[in-house]
Amino acid sequence: MARKVVYKTYQQHQLSLLPPSLDELIPAGHPVRIVNSVIDQIDISIIEKEYKAGGCSSYHPRMLLKVMVYAYMENMYSSRGMERLLKENINYMWLSGMSKPDHNTINRFRCEKLKDSLETIFHHVVELMIEQGVVSLKQAFVDGTKFEANANRYSFVWGKAITKNKARIAQQLKELWSYTQRIAQEELQEPEPPDFEPTDPAKVKETIEKIDRALRGSSQVDNKVKQKVNYAKRNWPSNLEKYNKQEMLLQGRNSMSKTDADATFMRMKEDHMQNGQLKPGYNVQLSTNDQYILCYSVHQHTNDFNALPEHLDRFQRMHGRLPKEVIADAGYGSEENYNLLENKDIVAYVKYPQFDREINNEIGEFDSSRLHYNKEKDCFYCPMGQAIAKRKQYTEQKTGKQITIYQASNCNGCPMRGVCHSSKENRTIKISHELLRHRKKARELLTSEKGQELRKKRSIDVEPTFGHIKHNKKFKRFNLRGIKKVDIEIGLVAIAQNLKKMAA
Repeated sequence: MARKVVYKTYQQHQLSLLPPSLDELIPAGHPVRIVNSVIDQIDISIIEKEYKAGGCSSYHPRMLLKVMVYAYMENMYSSRGMERLLKENINYMWLSGMSKPDHNTINRFRCEKLKDSLETIFHHVVELMIEQGVVSLKQAFVDGTKFEANANRYSFVWGKAITKNKARIAQQLKELWSYTQRIAQEELQEPEPPDFEPTDPAKVKETIEKIDRALRGSSQVDNKVKQKVNYAKRNWPSNLEKYNKQEMLLQGRNSMSKTDADATFMRMKEDHMQNGQLKPGYNVQLSTNDQYILCYSVHQHTNDFNALPEHLDRFQRMHGRLPKEVIADAGYGSEENYNLLENKDIVAYVKYPQFDREINNEIGEFDSSRLHYNKEKDCFYCPMGQAIAKRKQYTEQKTGKQITIYQASNCNGCPMRGVCHSSKENRTIKISHELLRHRKKARELLTSEKGQELRKKRSIDVEPTFGHIKHNKKFKRFNLRGIKKVDIEIGLVAIAQNLKKMAA
């Protein structure tokens, strides 16, 4: 006898006498409950100050903050996507209390209400984790990575191109003035040329008009010159005005994007075309401890060693204190950073560029770091025994570093000259004794038993945090434009990362 298939009861339209509450449908320990619990415990008065009395009622900022953080935890970064999930997803419905703010309300909250308050909110979250014994501020593992900006990859402005174009206009204007003096000296009535530094579009426009008036009545003027003057009248003043505005936006950077003026073109590891091209982006710095994010900061320059002072300033501003120990890779090992950490009484477990080669014995005996130094005579000795004596000392204007130059007296006929150096002159070395002191101290710290442990831990602390954000959370490109909004986004990512790890 064949058995009959039995199905579980399926009555789609069956009404419930006592319908279940949303709370009953969410498991205990679910990440959404962690978000709800943590945000309920922190002080959000700084956000509430952003609201003004009167008019239509507003959605509660605590509810919007919960939704925003949980959305970033679940890899949802679009305000329209959040609006949809608030209508469809039971976790969002429970978190919002069935409120349904639209995407404009969500985005205004993110961009306007959190603009000056998210840093404080992040601090409260970290302080809560410290109280629970989850994390400590004593040790900070620092590293940086580059995130692509929400900007056109092929629309850019180069600082060098602006300088070159302004110099070209100045040169051509000078040539036009000289030509006008030869052709129409009486009409020009100005033997001395004006200042051709092309910074003031109004002065350039005035000069072009003078040239045009002087040449207008002359029959000897070349047609090409007339065309050039007409082109200059139409384009040069407006171009110079555009260049001046772009220079203000660049603020000393070498490049920027036209669609996000705060973004700088940087070389990214994630290269969709696999050709090492530059893309608009931001340099994001993180301090972590046990893969929890302690501090975040966004920078427009590409080098990590330039970012450390600003990052530590934010750390102190955010938490009211600095870490006791900083652990970082060779990208931060500059004399300026060593001095900074020493002045702030922070123990610097920070590599310098040649550290790994030194401990692996990959540096040749002729390298300047291997030369013997005689402190009493203030000279170095090459491997052949010749003294490399002090020649002069100076201070770098930009950095304030004390640089000493040493030079050998006679390298002619030395059998090791080709291995020692490639200069046609006697060997010369530039040394900062302050940097040598810092490197010696860093080497002792990094090669100690504790230093070796921290070096190993750095590679499994801050670097996996970036890997988790970029590859697990799929956050490789910002959704907002402008450094202030980008800072909000990375702050939300940092809070979501910490709470996700707490929930795990």
